Amino acid sequence: MTGFLAIVCLIVGLVAWWLSRAARSQSGLPSGEVVYSDTRAWVPVEKPLFSSAYRLVGKPDYLVKDRRAIVPVEVKSAHAPPTGPRAGHILQLAAYCLLVEEVYGRRPAYGIIKYADKTFSVENTDPLRSQLLDVLDEMRGALHEGAAQRSHADVRRCLGCGYRHACDERLA
Repeated sequence: MTGFLAIVCLIVGLVAWWLSRAARSQSGLPSGEVVYSDTRAWVPVEKPLFSSAYRLVGKPDYLVKDRRAIVPVEVKSAHAPPTGPRAGHILQLAAYCLLVEEVYGRRPAYGIIKYADKTFSVENTDPLRSQLLDVLDEMRGALHEGAAQRSHADVRRCLGCGYRHACDERLA
């Protein structure tokens, strides 16, 4: 009877392991240890990633440690555009790569954008980094000139914004 129980436990363990691997694969996360999560599905993140050198702050959905590398993962609930990831999503991921490099001391080779129906691996190249830094400079210039304003009129989006508490232009 003890041998039978051991076999049943082994089978249950193997099924649980297989189901967890299938769920991980479906999530779009690379293999490795999740070291940061801002999905609110787990424990709350105490603070966002911050770079004083770039005056940048952000909260990626996940950071996954794969050996010595840390890979940022951004999850989007919408379906992927037919032409590939949206330019704004790529720049958002590039910002997370920059933050990971600053906070953890290692530049990610790539990041991942996971849409509802498709996953993209985005290489963290020097041209992408330059494009991000140019956009950040443009944004800071607009802010300094007083030309920066919210770019939406959707109350639902405003209500879900993580910076709503500090926004002078909140809609609700």
